[in-house]
Amino acid sequence: MKLSIFDTYEHLSRFSAEQILETIKSNPRCTLCLATGDSPKLTYQLLVKALIDQKTNVGAVHFVALDEWMGVPPSNPGSCHYFLHENVFAPLQIKSQNVHLFDAFAKDLFKECRKMDEAITRLGGIDLMLVGVGMNGHVGFNEPGASETLYAHIADLDSTTQQVGQKYFSQQTALVKGMTLGLAQFFEAKKVLMLANGKKKSAIIKNALEGNISMLIPASMIRKHKNSQVLIDQEAASELTSTTKS
Repeated sequence: MKLSIFDTYEHLSRFSAEQILETIKSNPRCTLCLATGDSPKLTYQLLVKALIDQKTNVGAVHFVALDEWMGVPPSNPGSCHYFLHENVFAPLQIKSQNVHLFDAFAKDLFKECRKMDEAITRLGGIDLMLVGVGMNGHVGFNEPGASETLYAHIADLDSTTQQVGQKYFSQQTALVKGMTLGLAQFFEAKKVLMLANGKKKSAIIKNALEGNISMLIPASMIRKHKNSQVLIDQEAASELTSTTKS
């Protein structure tokens, strides 16, 4: 694991966008796994602008969603589907056959998870996975105490996730379960970028990077990944020791 600390969220996002851009340019048929939420939003805006400005062909790139809220329709602005469509797929005019999203209303949820696993296998695996860090240390919806050997699965959402998740919705929304790629896919991804910004993430970043490596803090598993980089701003890094920062 490599740790990079940036003076601002904007600089963090620009570096992250450049990493994804380089992946696309080096492998125009790559598979990207994208998280949603506040942390990666500017990364996607900068990436889209760069791809359009540089007239980069993304016609053969495949996009995989990291997770989705169960019971939230894709038309809801709080859904992961809506977020990725608005911030990435629509502005880049990505073909529907190159987009792989969880169907939160699938009749057979087990089959829906296997469908996602099979799609990733068929594509040759994930070339770059971008994830955030939940307030409880979750990665995707791999909540504290989950198994690190799971592939795509249905997760019971931790109370912290249920509470924090309300910020994405205009009205109170029942958030009980989620569909998510598992930590097995996280470890198998050829490269992982983990993003966190803001003072509110400083405590969990300290736990993840300086505490025990444990599924009680899923984000700590980044330290076991063979090719990973943690990208944080100064505020998120504020509780780290000087040893870690160096």
